[in-house]
Amino acid sequence: MPEYVDGFLLSVPKNKLPDYRRIARKAGKIWKEYGALDYRECAGDDLKIKGFVNFSSAAKTKPGETVVFSWAVFKSRKHRDQVNAKIMKDPRIAAMGGECEKLFDCKRMAYGGFTTIVQV
Repeated sequence: MPEYVDGFLLSVPKNKLPDYRRIARKAGKIWKEYGALDYRECAGDDLKIKGFVNFSSAAKTKPGETVVFSWAVFKSRKHRDQVNAKIMKDPRIAAMGGECEKLFDCKRMAYGGFTTIVQV
């Protein structure tokens, strides 16, 4: 059965990346505690590649912001749904909500679930 991936794309002010990293580390531990197979948070580094739509445009970054590209891996979509249901009930996640809103604009965050079609 192919793995399932939740993907996130958001813009974070560069000067707030240390705070974002602290919260992301906590969140990742919670995701893994409930069963995620992997959890990654990556800050943009090389985003202006000629000939391609760049991540900065896709994430609608403003001056002073960078892109954060994140994902969590699950056994299947059913497993993802079960894990996320538990995560959303966890009071630690609720407590982080206010912190996240201070670090980035949730309305500009892109999120989606993806079925793995190739894994090498």
